[in-house]
Amino acid sequence: MNEQNIPLPPLLDVKDLRISFGGKEVVHGVDFSIAPGEKVALVGESGSGKTVTALSLVRLVHNAHISGSARLAAAQAGEAPVELLQASERQLLGIRGRDIAMIFQEPMTALNPLYSIGDQIAEVLELKQGLTARQAWEGAIEALAATGIPEPARRVSAFPHQLSGGQRQRAMIAMALACRPRLLLADEPTTALDVTLRQQILDLLADLQRQTGMAVLLITHDLNLVRRFADRVAVMERGYLVEQGAVATVFEQPQHAYTRKLIESRPARDVQAPRAGEPPLMEADGLRVGYPVPIAGMKGWFRRGEFVAVQGAQFQVPPGGTLGVVGESGSGKSTLALAALGLIPHKGKLAVVGTNWGPQAAANRAIRRLVQVVFQDPFSSLSPRMTVEEIVGEGLLVHEPALDIRQRRERVYRVLEEVGLSEAEFPGLLSRYPHEFSGGQRQRLAIARALIVEPQLLVLDEPTSALDVTIQQQVLKLLQRLQRERGLSYLLITHDVDVIWAMAHEVLVMKDGHVLESGTVEEVLHNPRNAYTQTLVAAAS
Repeated sequence: MNEQNIPLPPLLDVKDLRISFGGKEVVHGVDFSIAPGEKVALVGESGSGKTVTALSLVRLVHNAHISGSARLAAAQAGEAPVELLQASERQLLGIRGRDIAMIFQEPMTALNPLYSIGDQIAEVLELKQGLTARQAWEGAIEALAATGIPEPARRVSAFPHQLSGGQRQRAMIAMALACRPRLLLADEPTTALDVTLRQQILDLLADLQRQTGMAVLLITHDLNLVRRFADRVAVMERGYLVEQGAVATVFEQPQHAYTRKLIESRPARDVQAPRAGEPPLMEADGLRVGYPVPIAGMKGWFRRGEFVAVQGAQFQVPPGGTLGVVGESGSGKSTLALAALGLIPHKGKLAVVGTNWGPQAAANRAIRRLVQVVFQDPFSSLSPRMTVEEIVGEGLLVHEPALDIRQRRERVYRVLEEVGLSEAEFPGLLSRYPHEFSGGQRQRLAIARALIVEPQLLVLDEPTSALDVTIQQQVLKLLQRLQRERGLSYLLITHDVDVIWAMAHEVLVMKDGHVLESGTVEEVLHNPRNAYTQTLVAAAS
């Protein structure tokens, strides 16, 4: 609203947007608008059409038939609006980056690994604003400084792989905002980041938005992000825009069943107490893991240095209980998981059911059957060349080689039924390949593969972070049920405090390889003593 309380004309007005691939319509008559300086969130699960909707506005969707209207208000008074869907490629080249900029989800794949960060930002300034090479380089430094990257004059010469995840995302933001666009399309800008970095990037975007007055279209499935950032929210389901309105109104009084389903998908705690009076299933004391690193100069000719990834960790995994390990990237939690799986050398005590992990592979085989793993991304952890029967039954070939084909197949069917996958629902289930399943179904396959050898402990390495909120809730409920029915113990590695609350009995908080705080989930999450833990909990609330 302006001073006369007259609504401002929209910066972007989208009417009856339809997108088709090969004659199949995937976005069905979407209508929405964004006012100058407004923050709008486009929410939905994977496959809902939110990303392809945003990309179609600047015609970055290949082999798609796009119809409808997307009118961008003129930059200068008196000029006519631009119809983005009918604009020529020459017009779009002028609009992209200057009027409409985009931040992508994964900066490591969006940034060119062969050019420095400064070169990539300077290129935008040279092309869009006609600056000289020297002016563009100085502008790149200023853009990085605006995003809060330390030592921008030095970092501007760094390549993407030399920056942390949060710094890479800041560099992408600097590139997108270098020409001060009127509209920013932010496609899942924090999904690949830790919870503390998510809050930092969110605060940065909000601050830059206030400074520049740009509008923001935020594409996300993170409802906490929407609550803290957006003015209005639009909810998409299977290509349809099912609900939109002010954030407070939609979240407090959702009208559509799908919106209610999304809001109610926060992980819920449903665990029983661990078995009392039994020794811990896994126990560590003074656990230390280090990696050799080269030393610069002549000293490096004679010896190597060491990077200590885990220092002096002490913990116990209770029988029938869950130990949650939480921390940001680089904290050492994944290294701790690899040590728990016996996959990397370590120092100190690390025992499973009273037996120490040793260097002899034959002696470890019995322990490896007891300790299995479920990885973060089932699409990359399941072989695309193996069928469901081969993937799930592979462990039986190692640990129960006496079983014949019929017996192995019966065991595979049984464990698939246990994780919610049946022949009735998926005809030809055993002969299918991983790409024929959704993300949540693939994670169920990964859990079945771990369960087939009757383990006592599952190491869960970010088991839900690659999944949508509703699918995440389904997988967590499955893990909770399996723990109750099988008496399983879990070592849960995650950066999601909500998942820790839903699953864990005991918690370790890690940072820079050290355990900063430990205790029951109630003690650590409700009354955190360490300042870092307090930051983690506050960022997740």
